[in-house]
Amino acid sequence: MCSFKAFNPQITVASPGRINFIGEHTDYNMGFVLPTAIDRKIIFKLRKNNSKNICSVYSANYDVSFPIDLKIIKISNIEWENYILGVIHEIQQLTDKLSGFDCVLSSDIPVGAGISSSAAMECGLAFGLNELFDLGLSKLSIVELSQRAEHNYVGTKCGIMDQYASVMSKKDHVILLDCQSIEHEYIPINIKPYKVLLLNTNVSHSLASTAYNQRREECEKGVNIIKNKYHQVNSLRDVDEKMLAEFKGALPEVIYARCKYVVEENARVLQAVEALKENRLNDFGILMYETHHGLSEDYEVSCPELDFLVEFSREYEAILGARMMGGGFGGCTINLIHEDAIDDFVRKVSIAYKGKFSIELEAFEANPNEGTTLTK
Repeated sequence: MCSFKAFNPQITVASPGRINFIGEHTDYNMGFVLPTAIDRKIIFKLRKNNSKNICSVYSANYDVSFPIDLKIIKISNIEWENYILGVIHEIQQLTDKLSGFDCVLSSDIPVGAGISSSAAMECGLAFGLNELFDLGLSKLSIVELSQRAEHNYVGTKCGIMDQYASVMSKKDHVILLDCQSIEHEYIPINIKPYKVLLLNTNVSHSLASTAYNQRREECEKGVNIIKNKYHQVNSLRDVDEKMLAEFKGALPEVIYARCKYVVEENARVLQAVEALKENRLNDFGILMYETHHGLSEDYEVSCPELDFLVEFSREYEAILGARMMGGGFGGCTINLIHEDAIDDFVRKVSIAYKGKFSIELEAFEANPNEGTTLTK
């Protein structure tokens, strides 16, 4: 095990978390999303250590390190280690160029807040190892192997949005990503005098660990039933509202509600992009509220804390839109709020939230930023 007290890295990588303005739970349904990286990041400091297969990884946040033998990569009982191990495993399927390395990482991304510290962890390490060992991997390869790492080592069957946003984002832009074709368009985001405010509930309900995969399975069940009549349908991306309406009686009520949300959400993303391009921020905000209603009522991935924060925001003219963000059952709400109202709103909502749930609320601004980069 190496000493991390006087660590002199060969390279330093900054890998950001992300926000998603609209398009939640649509990525694994091959739909549209509108994310961007933010100015909260994991910093990776890496160096080769001249061994063939022995590595050391140290987390400054947890003040803990663990050794890795590149010849024996297997799933760990410690969750955060699997993000590291999964990336190494996936890289080893593509190249034999990896050898011993040491890594120190530190983060200012709140864990469990729904701003994808997991993708930042995966993509930052993959990006750094690609640079350190000159692996020749493209940015898209880094995105895809990081997604596979989460599937195979963490067990979350996530879509591609989080990893794509973490690597591909462009400062002061959002990404309209088509998760079916993996084509994207950068949309300039000029929302002044409004800002993006995240309210972290500081809760993570136990349902979150299993419900994500369950929602994916429910959507797939709906697709399989629809496909019996419409053979061209391979995902909910291929279903429109008129087609879905035909199956209201044929689909189980819960399955229909899940599919209804996804189909409507895909349409909302495209409407939101047009609103953003035309600077119709009021319309953009209305669509955010509609998304939250769908996530809460049809997709059922919200929770009392998230619903409370979104409803509280509706009382403020200075807030154009708000919704829960991320997988659900905790994490953050994203709020589009006038910059002059932030301090007053945060003070009042924090008092109300603690009075209701006896939990401290965490509030912070999120600014669209560039994707994973070398900083040294």
